[in-house]
Amino acid sequence: MARSTRAPRKPDRPYHHGNLRRGLLDEALATIRADGIDGLTLREIGARLGVSRTALYRHFADKRALLAAVATEGFRMLRQQLIAAWEDGGRGRAAFEAMGVAYVRFAAANPAHYRVMFGGFVDPNACDPELAAEAAGAFRALVDALAALQRDAAVRGDDTMLMARYVWAVVHGVAMLGIDGQLREPGATEELMRYATERLRTGIASDR
Repeated sequence: MARSTRAPRKPDRPYHHGNLRRGLLDEALATIRADGIDGLTLREIGARLGVSRTALYRHFADKRALLAAVATEGFRMLRQQLIAAWEDGGRGRAAFEAMGVAYVRFAAANPAHYRVMFGGFVDPNACDPELAAEAAGAFRALVDALAALQRDAAVRGDDTMLMARYVWAVVHGVAMLGIDGQLREPGATEELMRYATERLRTGIASDR
């Protein structure tokens, strides 16, 4: 992907303690959306915000650290939205389907986060503990929902982790098709997601 030729810009207001880190994250996300992850460099981020290298490296030692922070934030938001869909939906089959829709909506609304989270740019198990915890927490939301449905005999009694990975594979595939622009018709992504979650539900439904 061609890198943009955007000139460094002066910040709208001076950064001070407490909001520079947020500014760096926001600028990183904007750069990823415009130029892709390969187009992201700490030097350009600092230049666009008009901050010194010393101030920059005080928050992020390198590009990997910045990407890890982006992924951590993304997994946290995803976890919160999945749990909200489950709780608001009544913790049943309808809530399970709502989680699938929430997952795809998250990816569509936050493609820069999503690409960093799942593009192989960071390894949650090799990075900082916060990233590992948030990544595990997002997946745990799905596992816990399936375990609850199993206790209610609403889904099959298969291995819960394996079932969760199967569900994740399906919704991740839909999400990637959506953010990669492969589902161009208006509403096509959500239509496919609702169809997929319905088929998932019937596929893993209990025989009882």
